[in-house]
Amino acid sequence: MNSPRNRFAKRLSGVAAVAATGSLVLAACSGGSDTAGGEPGSGGTVDPEQEITLTVTWWGNDDRAERYEAAIDLFEEEYPNITVQPAFQAWPDYWTARATEAAGQSLPDVFQMDLSYISEFGSRGQLLDLTPYIGGELDMSEMSDSLLASGQLGGEQLGIPQSTNTLALFYHPAIVEELGLEPPSADQTWEEYVQWAAEAADAGAGEDPALYGTGDFTGVLWLFVQHLVQEGQDVFTDEGDIAFTEQDVIDWLNLAAPLRENGQLFPAERTTQLDPLGGFTANEVATEFSWDNFLAGYLADSGAESIEMLPLPVGSSGERGMFFKPSMLLSAGANTQNPEAAAAFIDFITNDAEVGAIFGTSRGVPATETARSQLEAEGVDAQVIGYEEEWAGEITESTPVLPEGFGSIEAEWLRLAEELGYGNITVEDFASQWFAEAEIALG
Repeated sequence: MNSPRNRFAKRLSGVAAVAATGSLVLAACSGGSDTAGGEPGSGGTVDPEQEITLTVTWWGNDDRAERYEAAIDLFEEEYPNITVQPAFQAWPDYWTARATEAAGQSLPDVFQMDLSYISEFGSRGQLLDLTPYIGGELDMSEMSDSLLASGQLGGEQLGIPQSTNTLALFYHPAIVEELGLEPPSADQTWEEYVQWAAEAADAGAGEDPALYGTGDFTGVLWLFVQHLVQEGQDVFTDEGDIAFTEQDVIDWLNLAAPLRENGQLFPAERTTQLDPLGGFTANEVATEFSWDNFLAGYLADSGAESIEMLPLPVGSSGERGMFFKPSMLLSAGANTQNPEAAAAFIDFITNDAEVGAIFGTSRGVPATETARSQLEAEGVDAQVIGYEEEWAGEITESTPVLPEGFGSIEAEWLRLAEELGYGNITVEDFASQWFAEAEIALG
């Protein structure tokens, strides 16, 4: 997909060195608009005579950038007085850049928001309350109250959900076949998955480059959260405190201990060499856990003819206990000088039927009926929708409410996972260091 005007979209990366992830603990900043807060419909509307420039930023790969480019072209046709200046980054750099901007009260007018970070930015007054624009520039009539509520904090609408997704186990049929194995089973336990991954690593050891069954899946905090939910454990208390123990973390990390100890996990060193690709998208790892809307990006980055999805392994009770999560939201910086235009852009990207067809399921299943109305359920889109429909009976739990500071502790989990992968720390070190950081980040 190519943008009609070959729009310039820049990938920002140097800002990653500006500040560490801990810089997300920021001083509050005041908004730039005069209409923050208020009743639905009380906000203004876009003045068609005013020349406006909007900065819009998202995380993602080149495939997502091309889709945004095409959507932005449509928006500018609808609003010829508004010029959009786009930019995008990979996930790790994205939040460091936003933290730096927030500290300087210079967040983009509109930017992709994740459920992990909405409390982080929202509690400090760094996001525009979109409530006044609902019923005006923002039409939320087709969005369920429960989904819309995922973007609310303290009675303010700080983000508009764009889509829903759930976790999946992706696998490369071609790599599995090359390894001479059957694919993992949809009915497997976590322990059976680890055993399958060990067999895959042994079968791929003689290839050049070596092939592996999996990377260290325990290094994904959301997967640990899902595991706790699966086991019927609380993740956070109503007060935002951690409801699990260090031993729970150690037990989770030890699920992959046999693979770690026998050199059967995709090596951390190789991961660094391949960056920005990963082992799965470089076609050196057979399976990977992630959100189901990653399918389009996985296919684009890997060049694979096909990638299949399975549900998560079952827990100790035999239940999966999966949940839907807003795959992403769109928020506006409190510092925006054009809140009406920001709201109009968010509405367009959320509701427009052509935009829905452009993105398909690459950001998850679109959140409104109109956005889904021109989505032809073919190829990737049909596969993602089919996956969610097939396993809907297993998606039985609610997304845990995340406390302020979740983004920081998620980043720390990822950092420690890399240290564990290099053999610099033990699982006990991981657990104690993460809890120490979490105590600071969560207050």
